[in-house]
Amino acid sequence: MPHSPEEKKKALARVRRIRGQAEALERALEAGADCAPVLQQLAALRGAINGLMSEVLESHIRESLGELGEADLRHLQLAEDMTTLVRTYLK
Repeated sequence: MPHSPEEKKKALARVRRIRGQAEALERALEAGADCAPVLQQLAALRGAINGLMSEVLESHIRESLGELGEADLRHLQLAEDMTTLVRTYLK
C-alpha cells in the first residue's frame, strides 16, 4: 500500500481515472455501443487496473524486503528482480 502522501495521492488519482473509465464503459453498454469500442474500453480499463496493481505490488515488495535489511545487496537485488517480474507479468 502506498504510504507516502505523494504515493497515496498518485494511487487515488489512478483509482479515480479507473472509476471514470468504468462509468464510461457502463454508459456505452447501456447505450448499446458496438463491440469494437466496448472491447477497446475494456482493454484500457484492464491496463489501468494492472498498472495500479503493479504499483501497489512493487511498493509492497520493496517495503517487505526493505525490512529484512537495507544494507544486504541480495535483498535489494531480489526486490528489483521481483518488481521486474511483476511489471512483465502485468503488461
